[in-house]
Amino acid sequence: MQKKGKITVRGIVQGVGFRPFVYAQACALSIAGTVKNLGSEVEILARGENFDLFAAAVSRGPPLAIIDSVTIADTAADIPDGFFILESGTGSFSGMIPPDIAICDDCIADISRRGGRYSGYWATSCVNCGPRYSIINDIPYDRERTAMAEFPMCPVCKSDYSDPGCRRHHAQTIACANCGPELRLFDRLGHPVDCPDPVAEAAGLLDDGKILAIRGIGGFHLVCIEESADLLKHRLGRIEQPFAIMVRPDHIDALAHISSTDRRLLEGPVHPILVLEKRDPTAHATISNLHTIGCMLPYTGLHHLLFSHLRHPLLIMTSANMPGYPMITEIDVAMAKLNRDADFFLFHNRAIVNRVDDSVIRDGYIIRLSRGIAPKRTAIDLGNRCILAVGPELNVNATIYKNGFAITSPHVGNVRNPPTLEYLEETVRNIGRLLGAKYDVIAHDLHPQFLSTRFARELAADHGLELIPVQHHRAHIAAATTEPCVGIAIDGVGYGDDGSVWGCEIFSGVVPDLKRVAHLEPMAMPGGDLATRFPERMLYGILPDERITGLLASRGWSDIELGVLRKQVASGFNVTRTTSTGRVLDAAAALLGICRERTYDGEPAMKLESAAAGGTAEVWKIPLSMQDGCEVLSSRSLIETALCRLPEGPDPDRRDISSVAASFQYNLARGIARMAIHAAGRDGHTMVAISGGVAYNHAIRETIRREVEAAGLACRINAEYPLGDGCVSFGQCVYAGKLLEQRT
Repeated sequence: MQKKGKITVRGIVQGVGFRPFVYAQACALSIAGTVKNLGSEVEILARGENFDLFAAAVSRGPPLAIIDSVTIADTAADIPDGFFILESGTGSFSGMIPPDIAICDDCIADISRRGGRYSGYWATSCVNCGPRYSIINDIPYDRERTAMAEFPMCPVCKSDYSDPGCRRHHAQTIACANCGPELRLFDRLGHPVDCPDPVAEAAGLLDDGKILAIRGIGGFHLVCIEESADLLKHRLGRIEQPFAIMVRPDHIDALAHISSTDRRLLEGPVHPILVLEKRDPTAHATISNLHTIGCMLPYTGLHHLLFSHLRHPLLIMTSANMPGYPMITEIDVAMAKLNRDADFFLFHNRAIVNRVDDSVIRDGYIIRLSRGIAPKRTAIDLGNRCILAVGPELNVNATIYKNGFAITSPHVGNVRNPPTLEYLEETVRNIGRLLGAKYDVIAHDLHPQFLSTRFARELAADHGLELIPVQHHRAHIAAATTEPCVGIAIDGVGYGDDGSVWGCEIFSGVVPDLKRVAHLEPMAMPGGDLATRFPERMLYGILPDERITGLLASRGWSDIELGVLRKQVASGFNVTRTTSTGRVLDAAAALLGICRERTYDGEPAMKLESAAAGGTAEVWKIPLSMQDGCEVLSSRSLIETALCRLPEGPDPDRRDISSVAASFQYNLARGIARMAIHAAGRDGHTMVAISGGVAYNHAIRETIRREVEAAGLACRINAEYPLGDGCVSFGQCVYAGKLLEQRT
């Protein structure tokens, strides 16, 4: 007996090959009917004896789909014989387009197969892989609303697109060398390089030591071989900053320790940069002078073609933009800004509609939320009001909540400059349009001077929206959990309730009622941000005595400089007070002579961690006290203990330095954990949540976890969002939603 009905599937059902999947299931089960894309849902009219089997099959969806709900209803509609894919219409906007997806094995085989139609074609893709978010202008996701609209299909591609038996059936990115985007190679003066194969020519130039700017899926990379890494660093003025590398798959085990979990991440749909421990901590120092190295595998057809011609097993591949600034996407901008850094330019002529940087992961925790992961969609009930959260100042992204889902954008950057602010505004416009968002509320950081705060205020004023300021570290905890807990937020900087700089905060309660119950002792930051750049100033701010001035004098500080520093700290003039974990780690790095000037974000603490990796930690006394109702950990006492254990002599043993570094991290983490355990005991909590950029430090994070779990408490760390400030917009959104819920 035949059965018919209307099946509506909601979720991420665009850009995942859902309609071809439904078509294939219908053909296999002798189902008649139609399938139509309606934005964030697919509407299927179906008739046949195997209706129930068909409904079960489409409810599972293709591999890249994320299905929220499936409804089956009776229908009186006439259902034609045969099965047809109808033109898209407009409907729900509750879902989202998927992120860009690494090239699949089948497409790699296609470009590698000599004589095949896709042989050597750099932009080969199918329904299971390729660009998505980076090329979309609007939804529903059809070719005419993407960057591929500029490239009409040739007859053969159109045939594949229409063939239900082909995996490029309704693949909106289908293209070949006859009809698709092209590659061109130019020198730094803008002259075209005459060559039959731009990819082979580019590989030869790289092998010869040249530096190339290469336009990828989401923006430009600067690319070179390892032997040219030092030259690239000097051209960029980033002498100390580590580079990420792209590695031939068969070479990565020789470089770094890689677990089975890491390998699955590297080879999966995301293909992120993974921060791995080197096999030899001193190796590849021109790439990274840390004990870790950021590695990724080729994730586009262009990358695989490059490596097929390249003699070298790895390439430095770093974003071409300045740190904290938006990815460079336009060809003319790249030629103008990069002609002193790059010797040649390899670019394609497909527009990058939405820029995306490479995602970065360490120990399973996201550092940068971007390509392959974002836009990120999380099911969460925050009520009926539409919320926009614009993030803090550093490592910013934006989150939009609508109809039970929070959508977080890819990484934007450091909103300290007009270009990145413009990119944040552009991102909010683009994702808001794709979602059909009409905001009721805007959540922002508590800091009144942030450019993101200004953006929130201006948008709210223009549209008559409610503003909800959210304290930075409470947003971190809200991103980690909405359950009752003790929350540990450990990072570099966040504007506190009292207007000072917070950075090691322990809260007790449940979002939005999070009470500050413990923290590091407030320390002097002589010169404010100057103490961040020169951590020896931070060292003296924590321990202002003659032992430190003597140490600084031995390192070349003049009597005048030391005199000014003494007077500044004593008078409090231009001195900020902070409880920052990051600044304490900076001071320890300065004390041990590991890093005297910060040249990139997080450098002193990262170098301290690398030094500590070779040491053995010992147990120190944990100096705790109660001040104004909060438990306080004395960073001064920890620095003083480290000073007493500092090896003497002009050339101390590196192993001794490493052990002091390891001990400092270990006991700082023990102290933080102990305060959290005490708070849990006082307030009856059974869970401790951890967030903040310092939690990327493996030794600190795992020491806190072990101490907490040894006390019989559960430990919550949200691996779905960054531990650093890339989680703050999501946390702001959650906090605002819970606050609104509390009011009703």
